[in-house]
Amino acid sequence: MFYLQKTRKLFEANWLLRRYAATWKSLPEKASFANILRMDHKTLTKLTFPLQDLERYLVSGVNTENFRIFNPSLDYIQWAELLFRPSKDHAIDYFSSAIRMDHVPLLSQPEVCFMGRSNVGKSCLIKALFSLAPEVEVRVSKTPGHTKKLNFFKVGKCFTLVDMPGYGYRAPEDFTEMVEAYLQERKNLKRTFLLVDGVTGIQEADNIAIDMLEEFGIPYVFVLTKIDKASKGLLLKNVLAIQDFVEQRTQGCFPQLFPVSSIEYFGIHLLRCFIAHVTGNLPITET
Repeated sequence: MFYLQKTRKLFEANWLLRRYAATWKSLPEKASFANILRMDHKTLTKLTFPLQDLERYLVSGVNTENFRIFNPSLDYIQWAELLFRPSKDHAIDYFSSAIRMDHVPLLSQPEVCFMGRSNVGKSCLIKALFSLAPEVEVRVSKTPGHTKKLNFFKVGKCFTLVDMPGYGYRAPEDFTEMVEAYLQERKNLKRTFLLVDGVTGIQEADNIAIDMLEEFGIPYVFVLTKIDKASKGLLLKNVLAIQDFVEQRTQGCFPQLFPVSSIEYFGIHLLRCFIAHVTGNLPITET
């Protein structure tokens, strides 16, 4: 009997090892920063620091100080990645959903939320952030306005990431009421990530979210999505326009924006590091 139990446990352990090995082999190459570090310097900079890569296309005299406010070392970026790798003692998974504040889970760990216009690529970005944990179910739809609830993802005991409903086209009827209540009442919310399309830049619908965050005094930061679909000239135009907007018209916005591509993984590793930093899981002094 003991021999059978021991054999069964060994079989289960081997099955789990084979399962996880197959999973890691299927991960996108750029999902892991260890693979990025093997690339040449030019490619590494383009993937890790998209803003700094854009500097070479600017004319002299353009102020780029805000391109390097958050400028962690490669070691810090690699350490931050550990938060996004699941393990036996560090589970990463969908936790729950809510349509009203009385349905929101009571969690004390630090929290960040992602919000943006419908079809801005929010779910794709979250899926890319969690690409090292492929079993995390992040639903991505080709139909704008797919997310209708507040979706909570727990990253071990370190922090929670909240996927907010999109605003604008096909937004939930109670979007304003739902989001306003969350932003005002969530005491453990450390940062809101406001997504803007890299091709179109800030749209009129985005002002709804910006005004809300400014009115409530919520710390937030702009994330520029889909930068792989914008030409260099258009991307530079939108980056500089948003930078000017932040300097002249905002109070609670972090001065540096984060350009990303969920397909090519531009900026994904730096964004992971920033999330780790603002949730208190990676104190960085050299920024």
